[in-house]
Amino acid sequence: MYAFIAQAYDDSPDIFVAGPDLSDARQVTTTNPFQSDFAWGRSELIEYVTDRGRRLQGALIYPAGYEPGKQYPMIVYNYELLSQNVHRYVTPSDRSYYNTAVFMSQGYFVLQPDIVFRMRQPGWSVVECIGAAVEKVIEMGVVDPERIGIIGHSMGGFNTSFVATNTHGMFAAAVAGAPITDLVSYYGDHHWGSGVAETDHIETGQERMEVALYEDLQAYIDNSAVYNAHQMTVPLLLEAGDEDGIIAWYQSIMLYNIARRAKRNVVMLGYLGEDHGLRQEENQRDYQQRILAWFGHYLKGEPAEPWITEGKSFLARDAELKRLEKKQ
Repeated sequence: MYAFIAQAYDDSPDIFVAGPDLSDARQVTTTNPFQSDFAWGRSELIEYVTDRGRRLQGALIYPAGYEPGKQYPMIVYNYELLSQNVHRYVTPSDRSYYNTAVFMSQGYFVLQPDIVFRMRQPGWSVVECIGAAVEKVIEMGVVDPERIGIIGHSMGGFNTSFVATNTHGMFAAAVAGAPITDLVSYYGDHHWGSGVAETDHIETGQERMEVALYEDLQAYIDNSAVYNAHQMTVPLLLEAGDEDGIIAWYQSIMLYNIARRAKRNVVMLGYLGEDHGLRQEENQRDYQQRILAWFGHYLKGEPAEPWITEGKSFLARDAELKRLEKKQ
């Protein structure tokens, strides 16, 4: 007797039991029986070819209540390989700030493209792969090419900040969580949580720079967001925790300050006492709401909340939290 779990993007995981050939499988659980009472999206696997001839795939999630013939805004969530999530069921949550089911329920298409990196060209590999994926979805006629946003965290944050500073016209807004923005300045630093030197991580890890900084300085510069911040046209929201032991938050501060100096549209959210991922419930909810407000304004045309256009100091944010606590 064998037991296995089956799921789809629009069908929550259930346990099945069957004999050795699995032909007589019988469902023995029924999770989320109430889901049919709610509008829900669906997913499909798309295939596309980059301008270098590489064949790739991506998971495309349709918005809840999708109407054929209508064009929708889209959020591109990126990291590395993500097409394997095409059948992954995602439970909505107000604490899961990159939750695809939340984006879907807010009327967005969500694209999770595969990214395959070329050695010493991590930033431009992202532009190549994501660009081809977005082009494919636009060709399908289901999204508005003027209302596409991009979001990612950690390596996905590196990807997003690079795309925001090195592309024009592809995206209407971007959100980068805990990004590396300058491979040059970060090369001699540490993963302070684990003690791993960045000299090793950047050469042999996700950035795939292969050689030391001093052996190919130009490649390090060419694949760092900060060096093109002055030409950024994409509104960029940065997020970082001041106790991040993986990617120090000064990487976000650096891009923020340079972009502000160049009068670019950038906002930074700094969460005190937080590591690489947010752990405090109030911060998780806060970040999710700010992501939705950011994309709501730039992708849906909703009125901008004051923090987007005017900013908010630490003291003002502290007073706001105290008011909310008192109200609750």
